[in-house]
Amino acid sequence: MLNNIVGLLAAAPSLNSYESIETFTVGSGGQSSIIFSTIPSTYKHLQIRGIMRSATASTDDDPLFRFNGDTGSNYVRHQIFGTGSTAGASAATSQTSIQGQGAGNTAPANVFGANIVDILDYTNTNKYKTVRTLAGTDQNGYGYMVMRSGLWLNTSAINSITIITGSGSNFLQYSSFALYGIKG
Repeated sequence: MLNNIVGLLAAAPSLNSYESIETFTVGSGGQSSIIFSTIPSTYKHLQIRGIMRSATASTDDDPLFRFNGDTGSNYVRHQIFGTGSTAGASAATSQTSIQGQGAGNTAPANVFGANIVDILDYTNTNKYKTVRTLAGTDQNGYGYMVMRSGLWLNTSAINSITIITGSGSNFLQYSSFALYGIKG
């Protein structure tokens, strides 16, 4: 397993390999979803960098990522997580999205969840799409960090990404997601 992690880190692209495709920042009225629908097929991988806070009455609310409008049970998720005092791991099949980590409206004031989501080989039509996420947030005085991996069980090239909240509530003002292309 350690060799796999080291291999993934060694394969990381250099900073000048990233090109901004689109950025979306939520305005004062909130927003129910964010859609990246103009994704060129000229990159090797995609990366989403985002911060989010939702209107739900909870300390956390995860952003959910869906590809090409697929809301079916065609996603698989794995995670390892820690709070500073506890740690754990889990896996789930037949999911309807890839999961990030975010803050709800009862998290400490002005706290947002942070996410880095890598979507590997998004145009390759010979395999399912692999996703890896590094995310975290302050959970009302204690930190929560999570590393997730996921799989979209579809061989189609990804041409759109929809982001919603896990609670179904709106993203609050200043939530922001930026899509980057990574050269191959």
